[in-house]
Amino acid sequence: MFLRPPKPDPASPGQESVWDYPRPAVAEMTSKTLEVHFDGKCLAKTKNGVRTLETSHPPTYYFPPDDIDMTMLVQVAGQSLCEWKGQASYYDVVSENGKRAARSAWTYLQPTAPFEILKGFIAFMPGEMDKCIVDGEIARPQEGGFYGGWITSDLAGPFKGPPGTRGW
Repeated sequence: MFLRPPKPDPASPGQESVWDYPRPAVAEMTSKTLEVHFDGKCLAKTKNGVRTLETSHPPTYYFPPDDIDMTMLVQVAGQSLCEWKGQASYYDVVSENGKRAARSAWTYLQPTAPFEILKGFIAFMPGEMDKCIVDGEIARPQEGGFYGGWITSDLAGPFKGPPGTRGW
């Protein structure tokens, strides 16, 4: 069965449509203030992040290690392969209270050439964190459990992730 992508939602002034994002994906610097909170603590905060953009997906944000409390990350075994970015390595996020979010952070130690900007930067699965914030706005996690996108009010969808969107 052939699945057609949905009709993009109209973008309001000041919004980006995820349907205008490219395929294949791209990565670019962002000066937005990005924050990740876990178990009541600010785990990461930066104005030097990188975002990845791909058609139908909200951005995934990556943080430089210097702007992350690396004591809360525990590298774990196992990797995955992204067709655009290359091989990802994973971390568990662990608080001083022992709360653990398994494989909820990842990095590309040797990304493909077009994604060299991501080398060593770390992304977080927003649905596993207390909250993820973009310029003061709490982001909603991209649905689907596999994707790491952050949905904010400056984006127009619909977004890939919910049931029935796999074929987009």
